[in-house]
Amino acid sequence: MEAFEHQVVLFLQNLIQTIGWAGIVLAMALESACVLLPSEVTMPLAGWMLIQAKGLSVWHTFWAGWWGAVGCTIGSVFTYWVGAKGGRPLLEKYGKYVLIRPHDIELADRWFSKYGEHTAFFSRLMPVVRTFISVPAGVARMNFVKFTLWSFVGSFIWCWALGLAGYVFGEHWERVRDLMRPLDIPIVIILGVLVGIFIYRHVKTRKDESMPDVEEGVE
Repeated sequence: MEAFEHQVVLFLQNLIQTIGWAGIVLAMALESACVLLPSEVTMPLAGWMLIQAKGLSVWHTFWAGWWGAVGCTIGSVFTYWVGAKGGRPLLEKYGKYVLIRPHDIELADRWFSKYGEHTAFFSRLMPVVRTFISVPAGVARMNFVKFTLWSFVGSFIWCWALGLAGYVFGEHWERVRDLMRPLDIPIVIILGVLVGIFIYRHVKTRKDESMPDVEEGVE
């Protein structure tokens, strides 16, 4: 993983040196479109290369928040519509083959209808989750304007904080990623457990639903 991130750093350094803040917008858009370009690498690097290394004041870190959030929103909007226009029809037609029933889609619809604003905002402040939340929001067809607004606000805070950390650490900006890396593990474990529970409950439900047919066949 660290070897991969080293290649990511080299790519981002070349990108930033070539097109500056536009490179940050592009990188963050790709991350929010589910491409493996960790914001925990991109934004601290921006805080160093585009602000601290140029002798700019700490107030310029707000530009890191702004341009990072712009990129996040672009990528999030793209994946939202992928979920809404592509993912939802596929799940409605073929979801049963991956244990997703119409009832599950209805639950997602109700969740995002009731808690969508909170979900869009707080998910942007969490590693791993922030990258993929746009797809289920699109599948559930959360209110698009609210999704876009709260995604931008959450992304701004996240990107600004990481950009500020990169500014503070300067040429040792990679320590930011080292400090945050342990946070990935519990989140991945929690997501894995939730997926496991989802699969177990749905497999058990299918078995329970098939039992009467089996008993009739025995009789």
